[in-house]
Amino acid sequence: MLTELVKRSTPLPAGSKLLVLGGGFSGQHVATLVKALGNTVLCSRRKINSPGADLAFDGATKLLPAQKALEGVTHLLSCIPPAADGTDPVLACLGDQLKTLPLQWVGYLSTTGVYGDCQGHWVTEADHPQPQQARSKRRLKCEQAWQASGLPLQVLRLPGIYGPGRSVLQSVNTGKSKMIYKPNQVFSRLHVDDLAGAILHMIHCAANRQRPVLINVADDKPTTKIELLRFAAKLLGKSLPEIESFEAAATHMSSMALSFWQENRRVSNQLLCKELGYSLIHPDYHSGLRDCFLVEGFKASQTNHL
Repeated sequence: MLTELVKRSTPLPAGSKLLVLGGGFSGQHVATLVKALGNTVLCSRRKINSPGADLAFDGATKLLPAQKALEGVTHLLSCIPPAADGTDPVLACLGDQLKTLPLQWVGYLSTTGVYGDCQGHWVTEADHPQPQQARSKRRLKCEQAWQASGLPLQVLRLPGIYGPGRSVLQSVNTGKSKMIYKPNQVFSRLHVDDLAGAILHMIHCAANRQRPVLINVADDKPTTKIELLRFAAKLLGKSLPEIESFEAAATHMSSMALSFWQENRRVSNQLLCKELGYSLIHPDYHSGLRDCFLVEGFKASQTNHL
C-alpha cells in the first residue's frame, strides 16, 4: 500500500532528479513513490499521451527525449527490456548522453531467469548465470552491456512481480485459474511495493558506499502455484477447480507459459535483506495478497477471510 510505503521510506537528497525509463507497472510504482516523497521524477513511456508519461522514449522507432529534458538527472532506473537482437535500447540510443549526466546511481531491472533451471535449489548472486530461455539470454547480454558502460550501476535481478491489479486474485475471482501440479516445482515472487522500497533503499546504501553490482530482489517464501491459489481463494471465498497434472496441462499451454514451468529455483534475498538491511514490507504471499485484496476493494463481506 503506497501510504505505508511512503511512511517507511526516506526521500532522495535535496536536488536529486530521478529518470525512470519505461513507465510500465514497475516503473510507474517507483516513480509514484519517489514523487510522493517530494523528489523530482521524470518517467518515460513510448507515447507522450500515455498515463504517467513525462517524456517519450521508444528505442525501436528512435523517438528520443529532448537533450535538455535530461539535464541534471542524478539517478536513473531502466525498466526497458532488450531489443529482439539482445541489444539494450537505452544504451544504444542514449548511452553517450547518459555519460554526460551527473549520475550518482543507475539501476537496471533484469530477471532471475538468467540463473536458468536450478532444480529447485537456492540461488544467490554468486551463482554463475546459465540462462536457457532466449529472453533470459538477451537479459544477460544487456546486463553485461550495462556493466561495461562505466556508469554507477546496480543490476536488480527480479522474479515475478505482482501487486494490486496484477495478481492471482483476478483469475481466482473470475474462475479462470488453473490448479496445475508439478512435483517439487516452486516459484519466487515480489510485491511491487518491495521493488520500489528496495530500490530506494539501495540508492541510499550506494550513497554510503554499499554498492554490490548484482542484487536479487525477492520475498522470503518461494512457493507452489497451488499454495498461492488456495490462499487467494480463501481471501475471496471462492472455490477452485480440480488439480490437473502438469503433463496434462502442458498439452494446451502457450509456449510462453510452458517456458516458466521448465525452470525451478528458489531465489535468495540474503544480500539485500541481511547484508544491506532492507526489511520487506511483504515477506511472503500471505501479506502481499492481503494487501492486493484490500487495495483492490473486494467486497467488504469477504474481509472475514483476512
